[in-house]
Amino acid sequence: MSNTAHTPRIDYTVHAKDAFQAQVKLSMLLHDGSLGPQLTELVFLRVSQINGCAYCLDMHATALRKGGEDQRKLDTLAGWRDSSMFDARERAALQWAETLTKLESGDVPDHVYEALLPHFDERGIAELTFAVGVINSWNRVNVALRAKLP
Repeated sequence: MSNTAHTPRIDYTVHAKDAFQAQVKLSMLLHDGSLGPQLTELVFLRVSQINGCAYCLDMHATALRKGGEDQRKLDTLAGWRDSSMFDARERAALQWAETLTKLESGDVPDHVYEALLPHFDERGIAELTFAVGVINSWNRVNVALRAKLP
């Protein structure tokens, strides 16, 4: 891989300032919503792992550590299905996040949705869905435009 693969392309915070600010506002609304900051950040981190967004991986892992999350939990996030460090609510959210991020069949199976029902009300499911959407958007912008790590 050449060094140009890591060279930022454009500063979207300047060239799409209004869109950037709107997306920041949406992200903050979700962060402060019914999911709570830790679960929101955990979902953001897992989706960013799937999408290979180094900028978001750094940001959300740092936020989780600052929020008191156990490093072992972060280390096993990619293997959450095999880790005992995740509770049922987190597992349902992570499964939802992965399914929406990959959308391999163009559909979300009923069993994935139904796994949410014991843990989230309608607001929580809606906010979780928006959270997955917004982090996928951030990942795509940052990967495409090669956002520089802070």
